[in-house]
Amino acid sequence: MLRIPIQPRADWQQQANALGFKFHTMHGQPYWDESAYYQFTLTQIEQDIEAPTQELHEMLLFLVDKICDDDELLHRFAIPEKFWSTVRRSWLRKDPHLYGRFDFCYDGTSHAKLLEANYDTPTSLFETAYWQWMWLEQQVSAGSLPRSSDQYNSIQEQLISRFRHIHKFNRTHVLHFSCCKDTEEDKGTVDYLRSCALEAGIPCRFTYIEDIGLSTENRFTDLADNAIDWCFKLYPWEFMFNDEYADPLQTLSTQWLEPAWKSILSNKAILPLLWQYFPNHPNLLPAYFSDQKYKLDTRKGSVKKPIFSREGANIEILREGQVIAHSTGTYGDEGFIYQEFKALPKFAGEHIVVGSWMIGDQPAGIGLRADTSLITQDMSRFVPHIILG
Repeated sequence: MLRIPIQPRADWQQQANALGFKFHTMHGQPYWDESAYYQFTLTQIEQDIEAPTQELHEMLLFLVDKICDDDELLHRFAIPEKFWSTVRRSWLRKDPHLYGRFDFCYDGTSHAKLLEANYDTPTSLFETAYWQWMWLEQQVSAGSLPRSSDQYNSIQEQLISRFRHIHKFNRTHVLHFSCCKDTEEDKGTVDYLRSCALEAGIPCRFTYIEDIGLSTENRFTDLADNAIDWCFKLYPWEFMFNDEYADPLQTLSTQWLEPAWKSILSNKAILPLLWQYFPNHPNLLPAYFSDQKYKLDTRKGSVKKPIFSREGANIEILREGQVIAHSTGTYGDEGFIYQEFKALPKFAGEHIVVGSWMIGDQPAGIGLRADTSLITQDMSRFVPHIILG
């Protein structure tokens, strides 16, 4: 695993704007960064990232079944009790799912260690699936990269295929896509996913989350009073469970992407359960709920994570009783888990996280995030990668 500087394309900003990638720069700071790339070998990708991604995914699905059958565990996951049956029915019906992302600490030599699973509303999808592939093709064509350069990235093809598969069970339904207003990155992600669904032959509509209403016939509708029978929402289930229109989720037949059972995998309470059921697994770090945090080795350090934290918010890294890094945010009332600290690898002053994607039940590619901080947050830069050797 090497970090290699490279000359950025002269017109990449213009290309990004033309393709709707308008969040390539945020708050005056670069989000997309092509001043360097990371180089992996095929063995590193296949053995150290792809294989563990598949195995961890299967471990997660095993745990969903256990958790759905255990009231105490559902309580541990801070899922409101009145929605337990909603989550259970979704799992028992085998409601289809679309995607997920694992975040790994990986340095190219030791085992990739799972930091967290993002299995409900993962972002950085467009830049992983499409934009970094375009970068690769153009840099190879320009002679800036060897012609034998490849990339671990079949995400777009797999997304289209997955949408086609799911559509088999929804032939009469239009697929609505939705996200919150004033969220440029979320809107870009949703627009990209909608383009993949259209490519798969699915009729689509878009509506903002804030514009979804409830009709007199007790159905979710958009602003044009179209019934929402099938909806992809880039909106967390923990938010949905607490919204004004939460109660109808228990009775209405709207099919959601992601389905309600993904609420189990979208919060960090899954990390202690993984360690409990698969102790000493080479790709896991020890993790515990608050009442068992004493089991962690304080010399190695620990990471305090809110169960519902997103984009690295409200994280606290401690070593021998001292806080060595922390982030702010609005999470924490729901409770915390504690995970053994594993420092992210550092290259040329930047810490790297490897995001490994699942589409359906298949590993599909990676995207890298870089930051000078030990905590990866929403402004952490996205850096491309290649496979060579």
